[in-house]
Amino acid sequence: MTSVVGLLLAAGAGRRFGGPKALARDDDGTSWLLRAVQALRPCAEIVVVVGAEAELAAALLPMSVARVRAEDWSEGMGASLRAGLRALAPTDHDVALVSLVDLPDVDAGVVARLCASARGPDDLARAAYGGVPGHPVLLGRRHWAGVADTATGDRGARDYLAAREVALVECGDLATGRDVDSRR
Repeated sequence: MTSVVGLLLAAGAGRRFGGPKALARDDDGTSWLLRAVQALRPCAEIVVVVGAEAELAAALLPMSVARVRAEDWSEGMGASLRAGLRALAPTDHDVALVSLVDLPDVDAGVVARLCASARGPDDLARAAYGGVPGHPVLLGRRHWAGVADTATGDRGARDYLAAREVALVECGDLATGRDVDSRR
Protein backbone atom coordinates (compact mmCIF):
# COMPACT_ATOMS: atom_id res chain seq x y z
CA MET A 1 0.00 0.00 0.00
CA THR A 2 1.41 3.40 -1.02
CA SER A 3 1.52 5.96 1.78
CA VAL A 4 0.63 9.49 0.65
CA VAL A 5 1.37 12.51 2.85
CA GLY A 6 -0.47 15.75 2.17
CA LEU A 7 1.87 18.73 2.00
CA LEU A 8 0.06 22.06 2.11
CA LEU A 9 2.03 25.16 1.11
CA ALA A 10 0.65 28.09 3.11
CA ALA A 11 3.70 30.22 3.86
CA GLY A 12 3.40 33.18 1.49
CA ALA A 13 2.71 36.79 2.35
CA GLY A 14 0.08 37.09 -0.39
CA ARG A 15 1.43 40.41 -1.63
CA ARG A 16 -0.89 40.57 -4.67
CA PHE A 17 -3.74 39.29 -2.53
CA GLY A 18 -3.28 41.85 0.24
CA GLY A 19 -2.17 39.54 3.06
CA PRO A 20 -1.27 35.93 3.86
CA LYS A 21 -3.75 33.57 2.22
CA ALA A 22 -3.32 31.21 5.17
CA LEU A 23 -5.24 33.79 7.23
CA ALA A 24 -7.88 34.56 4.58
CA ARG A 25 -11.56 33.83 5.05
CA ASP A 26 -14.47 33.70 2.65
CA ASP A 27 -17.36 36.12 3.08
CA ASP A 28 -19.14 33.45 5.12
CA GLY A 29 -16.15 33.17 7.50
CA THR A 30 -14.72 29.93 6.10
CA SER A 31 -10.98 29.75 6.73
CA TRP A 32 -8.99 29.04 3.58
CA LEU A 33 -6.36 27.25 5.64
CA LEU A 34 -8.83 24.94 7.35
CA ARG A 35 -10.66 24.26 4.08
CA ALA A 36 -7.36 23.27 2.45
CA VAL A 37 -6.48 21.02 5.40
CA GLN A 38 -9.90 19.38 5.20
CA ALA A 39 -9.33 18.70 1.49
CA LEU A 40 -6.18 16.74 2.41
CA ARG A 41 -7.99 14.37 4.81
CA PRO A 42 -7.72 11.40 2.37
CA CYS A 43 -3.93 11.51 2.93
CA ALA A 44 -2.24 9.37 5.60
CA GLU A 45 -0.82 12.48 7.29
CA ILE A 46 -1.00 16.24 6.72
CA VAL A 47 1.93 18.65 6.98
CA VAL A 48 1.42 22.40 6.57
CA VAL A 49 4.26 24.76 5.70
CA VAL A 50 3.83 28.17 7.32
CA GLY A 51 5.95 31.30 7.00
CA ALA A 52 4.41 34.78 6.88
CA GLU A 53 2.46 35.25 10.11
CA ALA A 54 3.55 31.71 11.02
CA GLU A 55 2.34 31.81 14.61
CA LEU A 56 -1.15 33.04 13.65
CA ALA A 57 -1.48 30.46 10.88
CA ALA A 58 -0.17 27.60 13.02
CA ALA A 59 -2.62 28.50 15.80
CA LEU A 60 -5.53 27.87 13.41
CA LEU A 61 -4.45 24.31 12.68
CA PRO A 62 -5.85 21.24 14.42
CA MET A 63 -3.38 19.46 16.71
CA SER A 64 -3.39 16.44 14.37
CA VAL A 65 -1.72 18.50 11.63
CA ALA A 66 2.07 18.80 11.59
CA ARG A 67 3.59 22.24 11.08
CA VAL A 68 6.83 23.16 9.34
CA ARG A 69 8.16 26.70 9.28
CA ALA A 70 9.86 27.92 6.11
CA GLU A 71 12.31 30.44 7.51
CA ASP A 72 13.09 31.74 4.03
CA TRP A 73 9.42 31.93 2.98
CA SER A 74 9.85 35.43 1.53
CA GLU A 75 11.88 33.92 -1.35
CA GLY A 76 8.65 32.46 -2.79
CA MET A 77 6.84 29.16 -3.17
CA GLY A 78 10.09 27.36 -3.90
CA ALA A 79 11.29 28.02 -0.35
CA SER A 80 8.06 26.58 1.08
CA LEU A 81 8.30 23.50 -1.10
CA ARG A 82 11.95 22.95 -0.14
CA ALA A 83 11.15 23.25 3.58
CA GLY A 84 8.23 20.85 3.30
CA LEU A 85 10.05 18.19 1.31
CA ARG A 86 13.08 18.33 3.59
CA ALA A 87 10.81 17.89 6.61
CA LEU A 88 9.28 14.80 4.96
CA ALA A 89 12.64 13.15 4.21
CA PRO A 90 12.87 11.20 7.51
CA THR A 91 9.28 9.91 7.25
CA ASP A 92 8.17 6.57 5.80
CA HIS A 93 5.83 8.08 3.19
CA ASP A 94 6.26 7.03 -0.44
CA VAL A 95 4.52 9.99 -2.07
CA ALA A 96 3.83 13.65 -1.22
CA LEU A 97 0.63 15.25 -2.50
CA VAL A 98 1.52 18.94 -2.73
CA SER A 99 -1.37 21.39 -2.58
CA LEU A 100 -1.80 25.13 -2.18
CA VAL A 101 -3.88 27.11 0.31
CA ASP A 102 -5.55 29.19 -2.42
CA LEU A 103 -7.47 26.48 -4.30
CA PRO A 104 -11.03 27.02 -3.05
CA ASP A 105 -12.79 24.31 -5.03
CA VAL A 106 -10.14 21.60 -4.73
CA ASP A 107 -11.69 19.32 -2.15
CA ALA A 108 -11.28 15.83 -0.68
CA GLY A 109 -12.75 14.31 -3.86
CA VAL A 110 -9.88 15.65 -5.97
CA VAL A 111 -7.32 14.59 -3.36
CA ALA A 112 -8.85 11.11 -3.04
CA ARG A 113 -8.67 10.63 -6.82
CA LEU A 114 -5.00 11.61 -6.86
CA CYS A 115 -4.23 9.41 -3.85
CA ALA A 116 -5.92 6.48 -5.60
CA SER A 117 -3.59 6.98 -8.58
CA ALA A 118 -0.44 6.85 -6.39
CA ARG A 119 1.70 3.79 -7.05
CA GLY A 120 4.98 4.47 -5.26
CA PRO A 121 8.20 6.44 -4.90
CA ASP A 122 8.68 6.93 -8.66
CA ASP A 123 5.35 8.76 -9.09
CA LEU A 124 5.06 12.07 -10.87
CA ALA A 125 1.44 13.05 -11.44
CA ARG A 126 -0.79 16.06 -11.20
CA ALA A 127 -4.42 16.97 -11.30
CA ALA A 128 -5.70 18.17 -14.65
CA TYR A 129 -8.79 20.25 -15.30
CA GLY A 130 -10.12 19.81 -18.82
CA GLY A 131 -6.71 18.42 -19.80
CA VAL A 132 -4.82 21.42 -18.39
CA PRO A 133 -2.23 20.50 -15.70
CA GLY A 134 -2.80 22.05 -12.30
CA HIS A 135 -2.63 21.34 -8.56
CA PRO A 136 -2.37 19.25 -6.47
CA VAL A 137 0.79 17.48 -7.61
CA LEU A 138 1.98 13.99 -6.62
CA LEU A 139 5.72 13.68 -6.04
CA GLY A 140 7.17 10.25 -5.37
CA ARG A 141 9.93 10.08 -2.77
CA ARG A 142 12.63 9.49 -5.39
CA HIS A 143 11.90 12.96 -6.77
CA TRP A 144 11.88 14.92 -3.50
CA ALA A 145 15.58 15.84 -3.46
CA GLY A 146 15.58 16.80 -7.14
CA VAL A 147 12.48 18.96 -6.73
CA ALA A 148 13.94 20.62 -3.62
CA ASP A 149 17.20 21.33 -5.47
CA THR A 150 15.41 23.05 -8.37
CA ALA A 151 12.59 24.83 -6.49
CA THR A 152 13.33 28.55 -6.64
CA GLY A 153 11.30 31.72 -6.38
CA ASP A 154 7.63 31.23 -7.19
CA ARG A 155 8.31 28.41 -9.64
CA GLY A 156 8.07 25.56 -7.15
CA ALA A 157 8.39 22.24 -9.00
CA ARG A 158 7.51 23.70 -12.42
CA ASP A 159 10.97 23.34 -14.00
CA TYR A 160 11.52 19.87 -12.57
CA LEU A 161 8.17 18.63 -13.84
CA ALA A 162 8.62 20.24 -17.27
CA ALA A 163 11.70 18.11 -17.88
CA ARG A 164 9.96 14.81 -17.06
CA GLU A 165 6.99 12.69 -18.00
CA VAL A 166 4.14 13.54 -15.63
CA ALA A 167 0.88 11.60 -15.57
CA LEU A 168 -2.27 13.71 -15.65
CA VAL A 169 -5.20 12.69 -13.46
CA GLU A 170 -8.33 14.32 -14.85
CA CYS A 171 -10.33 16.08 -12.15
CA GLY A 172 -12.29 18.59 -14.23
CA ASP A 173 -15.53 16.81 -13.33
CA LEU A 174 -14.82 17.59 -9.66
CA ALA A 175 -13.35 21.11 -9.63
CA THR A 176 -11.88 23.93 -11.70
CA GLY A 177 -8.54 23.93 -9.86
CA ARG A 178 -8.29 27.71 -10.17
CA ASP A 179 -6.21 29.51 -7.59
CA VAL A 180 -7.17 32.87 -6.13
CA ASP A 181 -4.67 35.71 -6.47
CA SER A 182 -6.84 38.75 -5.67
CA ARG A 183 -9.74 39.62 -3.39
CA ARG A 184 -11.97 40.38 -6.47
